[in-house]
Amino acid sequence: MNGFETITYEKRGSIAYVTLNRPEALNRYNIQMRDELYQVLTAIGDDPDVLVVIFKGAGERAFCVGADLTEFGTAPSPIIARQVRWERDVWGLFLSLKQPLIAALHGYVLGSGVEIALFCDIRIASEEATFGLPEVSLGIIPAGGGTQTLPRVIGKGRALQILLTGDRIDAQEAFRIGLVNMVVSREELYPTADRMAQKFLSRSPIAVRYAKEAIRRGLDLTLEEGLALERRLAGIVKAFAAESVPHFVTGESA
Repeated sequence: MNGFETITYEKRGSIAYVTLNRPEALNRYNIQMRDELYQVLTAIGDDPDVLVVIFKGAGERAFCVGADLTEFGTAPSPIIARQVRWERDVWGLFLSLKQPLIAALHGYVLGSGVEIALFCDIRIASEEATFGLPEVSLGIIPAGGGTQTLPRVIGKGRALQILLTGDRIDAQEAFRIGLVNMVVSREELYPTADRMAQKFLSRSPIAVRYAKEAIRRGLDLTLEEGLALERRLAGIVKAFAAESVPHFVTGESA
């Protein structure tokens, strides 16, 4: 899949790489990027050969510094501009993906950059990464899921502090509060993401996929409902495993 201007998409084996590619604008998220990302996420969801996805940002300075509101200079207000931007449900597509999603984060990770990262399952940050949701300083609130995903990841109190102040935090603080899973050197960022992807690939793809689904869906259920969901999904995985066991293992003749 080629021909995009604001992102790059590459498949290496069972790993898909999605790179936000507006380095001259610090990978600001604009309408074209939204539309191209929508196409790529749809293709990933339909591709049975893709088992893991890694998200990156081009250039040395930023993963993504948020929405590019300059393209809406003729809009009557930032609020209307944001409303137009989010008509296409990229965030719903993120949620629908069954594959493990890894975000490799460097430099500035702000606004929409944080929101993209929060829709990923594993977040790996380089040591110099800086995080923030500055929307309140612009008189708006996050419109890409930040008010919902952030408290689910780091808890209500910490999320409120970040969202209501718009303050930035460094990579070590992001790790301390659980916003990222690990912090590595800039040189090790992408190799670490690749190793994590390879580790996922070394596991049963069915088990990995349904373990993710159990956690994602279970968070919105009561504990009793979540345990019932877990039992159902475990049964599905067990059935798949039974079908894939070679005959010689069970003692049956070929």
